[in-house]
Amino acid sequence: MKWETVIGLEVHTQLATKSKIFSGSSTAFGAAPNTQASAVDIALPGVLPVLNRGAVECAIKFALAIDATLNRINVFDRKNYFYPDLPKGYQISQLAKPIVEGGALKIVVDGEERIIHLTRAHMEEDAGKSLHEDFHGMTGIDLNRAGTPLLEIVSEPEMRSSAEAVAYARALHTLVTWIGICDGNMQEGSFRVDANVSVRPVGQAEFGTRREIKNLNSFKFLQQAIEYEVRWQIETLEDGGRIEQATVLFDPDSGETRMMRSKEDAHDYRYFPDPDLLPVKLDEDWIEQVRATLPELPAAMQVRFQAEYGVSPYDAAVLTGSRALADYFEAAAQACGQGKLAANWVMGELSAALNKADLGIEQSPVSAAHLGALIARIQDGTLSGKLAKQVFEVLWEGAGEVDAIIEARGLKQMSDTGELEKIIDDVMAANAKSVEEFRAGKEKAFNALIGQVMKASKGKANPAQVNDLLKRKLQG
Repeated sequence: MKWETVIGLEVHTQLATKSKIFSGSSTAFGAAPNTQASAVDIALPGVLPVLNRGAVECAIKFALAIDATLNRINVFDRKNYFYPDLPKGYQISQLAKPIVEGGALKIVVDGEERIIHLTRAHMEEDAGKSLHEDFHGMTGIDLNRAGTPLLEIVSEPEMRSSAEAVAYARALHTLVTWIGICDGNMQEGSFRVDANVSVRPVGQAEFGTRREIKNLNSFKFLQQAIEYEVRWQIETLEDGGRIEQATVLFDPDSGETRMMRSKEDAHDYRYFPDPDLLPVKLDEDWIEQVRATLPELPAAMQVRFQAEYGVSPYDAAVLTGSRALADYFEAAAQACGQGKLAANWVMGELSAALNKADLGIEQSPVSAAHLGALIARIQDGTLSGKLAKQVFEVLWEGAGEVDAIIEARGLKQMSDTGELEKIIDDVMAANAKSVEEFRAGKEKAFNALIGQVMKASKGKANPAQVNDLLKRKLQG
């Protein structure tokens, strides 16, 4: 039997506010346990929540960025469950009337574009954190995160592979960091993904039973967890078993998922409107003010990059992977006037060096202006591709300007015809056998001669010029 995978993602995005969603406590990461938990956060008797305007503004930005329906009146609900890190015994969230409904996000998988639709996005507060590793036989509770503002973003179950799920998660991560509503730090828990995964026979309209993989904090783990879960579900069904709805955790060490608890449905949480919070009514003038603050969005920038700089749709998608990367590329392209060549260098040599050094584009030792100047010297014939890489290595070490490096290290490409002809004549005289082989029809001999010329010129000869001159002399 052939199986089809069905995936929907729920992403908990920590909103970039300095204080919590219902209190003035700090949201800064890394404080000592329970030092950022106020009377409101720990639910002391008699306290009342006050909504953070900044959190609402973040949600408005997101709705506008994905062209979603922004509910002018939305309501907070209480989601009731008992867990040690939930001090109130309920979580303030939104169910019946969330702030955002609908919207869509474009992804690129294997060079093909797809649109993934969103179901909703709602504001809620985070819970605290259980600490198991620091206490032998006991669990500690840190309530610093309790009350941290979240936007839970829920997709439709439209993804059919782990690759699509990762592409969607990456695109969403790019967007929320791009518009400045989240810092995107997955290691600190600012962007956490829950994956709802099920399988069904190809052609079947009805969904299979889903299992939810909780709290995936890297794209790598997201892909691994989905792929394992899909294999496990298919093997279980093919062995005659059945899938039970459940919440599972992914163990990166074993590469396996394991059941945590049976999955609850909405009615199990006994949702009801929070009596301490009034409905949120959004003012049209405020919405328009927020709209005016949005930057050019990734999708629009991709279209512009293709039109202005002649890059492919794939290149445009890669170059808009983050706002910092897009800004770097555009600055380099404008500095050299060569969009496609700038894209090749940013995605090639520069990205490889950054990956090797484990650096982000913001930390690049080579500025966009320096890279643009380097590319300009390739374009005007001063440097060959090989010599340009040598200059790049010097720039990476932080030594000087492009032209000064070329001059000081004698890296200028050799383009003088008379000089090149002399080297070619010497090489042909010293490699008479290769000359005879080429004239006898062996093309490989030509490449051997080219190599000898480049060696004789210490890699400085203009390759295109050498090619033309050598061919003319061999055929003459």
